[in-house]
Amino acid sequence: MGLHGQSARLVAVRAVRRRQRKQQTRRTPVAVVLLALALAAPAPAIAQHETPPAPEPATPPALPSAPVPAPAPVAPAAPVDAVVPAAPASKDDDEGPPRLSLPTQSDRDAWLRSGFRLSVGLTYGRLIGLQGTPSGRLLGPTVRVGLRLDADWSLFASFQYNDTADPGRFSALRFAGTIDPTWHATRNLSFALGLGFGGLVGGISGRPDVDPLPETIETSYTFPSTSPLLPSCTGVGVAGLARVEWTFALGPRTATGLGLEMLGQWTTCVEETGRVEPDSGQAIVRRQYWPHTGVTGTWSFTWR
Repeated sequence: MGLHGQSARLVAVRAVRRRQRKQQTRRTPVAVVLLALALAAPAPAIAQHETPPAPEPATPPALPSAPVPAPAPVAPAAPVDAVVPAAPASKDDDEGPPRLSLPTQSDRDAWLRSGFRLSVGLTYGRLIGLQGTPSGRLLGPTVRVGLRLDADWSLFASFQYNDTADPGRFSALRFAGTIDPTWHATRNLSFALGLGFGGLVGGISGRPDVDPLPETIETSYTFPSTSPLLPSCTGVGVAGLARVEWTFALGPRTATGLGLEMLGQWTTCVEETGRVEPDSGQAIVRRQYWPHTGVTGTWSFTWR
């Protein structure tokens, strides 16, 4: 029991408070000593003109991450000399063989319109001599320039230059130019008739000279026939042709065609003697007419 008959609980409270005061009294010198030691420790000097370093940002707490998968096993490297087979190409990557575009209906219709036409081709055939005149092979270029008048008609000017040769017997250059009205029976098939000029240059036959000889005549002389035949022929005359052609449209601007031509030519061969008539002063020449016919095949390209 406590003082004045009070319970022992009150006496125990006073004893506890007394102990706390003693503990606080003991802790006070310890705190003073720790503060003195902290002030005595060397601190980094901060220059007056420098800015104190900024505090480091706080690192956010790490979030739980997904588990890292284990690395896949690495295949052993192939030796340097080993040839690695190429992966087979898939069917989607295979573009297949190249395909050429075919002319469309609009491309074919474009060739029916009127306008300028230019054709360049190659001819091959044979010149056939008539009445004893020499024959020979024909080979050379052909050029046609003209206008498409409408869907049915065209008008062309044709020019041909052919080497004419029969080895050992005849050699000459044949030239011809004709005006060819052309009828287009269908989109591809056409027929033409031409009339113009044609001639031979240096037609050497290798035969001996014939009478009358150049030095025996006092005026120009015309042979009545091709017998006897002059040894050479250089001259020009009338020429004509008939042509049938099949044309293929390659596009709106280009076409190609295969043709067959029948030709006829009447050449006035003129051989100069090197002398002149004493009265008129005109050159003394010998003349002879050489008739020819022939057939040629033509392959040409046309542009519009």
